[in-house]
Amino acid sequence: MEYRGLEGFVAAIAPFNFTAIGGNLACAPAIMGNVVLWKPSETAVLSNYIVFRILHEAGLPPGVINFIPSEGKVFGTSVVRSPHLAAINFTGSVPTFQWLWKKVGDNLAQYKNFPRMVGEVGGKNYHLVHSSANIQHAVNNTIRSAFEYSGQKCSACSRLYVADDIWPEFKRQLLQAHSELKLGSPLEMDTFMSAVIDEKSFDRIKHYIDHAQNCKELKVIAGGKTDKSKGYFIDPTIIDVATHATDKVMREEIFGPVLSVYVYPAGDLAKAVKLVGETTPFALTGAIFAEDEDVLKELTVKLRYSAGNFYINDKSTGAVVGQQPFGGARHSGTNDKAGSPQYMLRWTSPQTIKEGVVPLTDWRYPHLIK
Repeated sequence: MEYRGLEGFVAAIAPFNFTAIGGNLACAPAIMGNVVLWKPSETAVLSNYIVFRILHEAGLPPGVINFIPSEGKVFGTSVVRSPHLAAINFTGSVPTFQWLWKKVGDNLAQYKNFPRMVGEVGGKNYHLVHSSANIQHAVNNTIRSAFEYSGQKCSACSRLYVADDIWPEFKRQLLQAHSELKLGSPLEMDTFMSAVIDEKSFDRIKHYIDHAQNCKELKVIAGGKTDKSKGYFIDPTIIDVATHATDKVMREEIFGPVLSVYVYPAGDLAKAVKLVGETTPFALTGAIFAEDEDVLKELTVKLRYSAGNFYINDKSTGAVVGQQPFGGARHSGTNDKAGSPQYMLRWTSPQTIKEGVVPLTDWRYPHLIK
């Protein structure tokens, strides 16, 4: 079996939030023998360009990976029109990936090969906390997962389900930890979170906070302040959705420092499991917290399709490169698991080779010979 590079080029479209992802999206196909057109995020051009320069300084030949800063729609429209498009390697929003897929479908007859679509497109990730959980452990993991990097991770915890019999103590510890978070300059070592990436992101996140503050059924129990007078700063915000477990703050990806909480009846774990699995179309990451081994086994089975990266007594973020291949299904992406062997094979066109070594002396099969 020979693993050939794909015929044509791979379009690598990178996000702003992880510089290493930009390098991975471009380098993985290149390692497997492909030419790559690398479009960085418009808000992370410099960091991605530095990676590109490092690759060339390390000996990458010119023309293998081509760095093309451009507007998203201009780049996308250009690559999907080319008959030489072999694949798209994408990390970004659901609407953008759906648009690219639709355009590829519209142009399918013109391509030399059927383009491969690989995408990681977001999540509405959860922490489900059982009555038997170590409360302090679950609180600390939730704080980190929800508010690190101002929640600008596709794997960040955005919805929290806590059993009502432990909620009072959980809430006390959660608010205490929240009060200690420092929002400020990333140049100060004790800063835990800083500004969000740009005004568009700021306005989108603020929309959800405004919704919670203006909705009588919801309650902002921590944070809620926003300020874009100098930078785009949003306080880490916690929303108690009360009985509104399917409100849009529990359904839609916010991609910011906003955590929505639903307190479920401790005696009705099945209800919480159903909400976790069915409230949102995403299935990227999720975490369960419990000390009861039987509960852990039960939840692992019942929630097996709710997350591509599933954590037991650990936060929903922080997949370790080389140990936990990353990706999710449903509207979270194609789940090709970046960091895994099968991910690398996606960028190849295998060729099976057979060589005849025994001369054929007769065209007839044995049963035809009289």
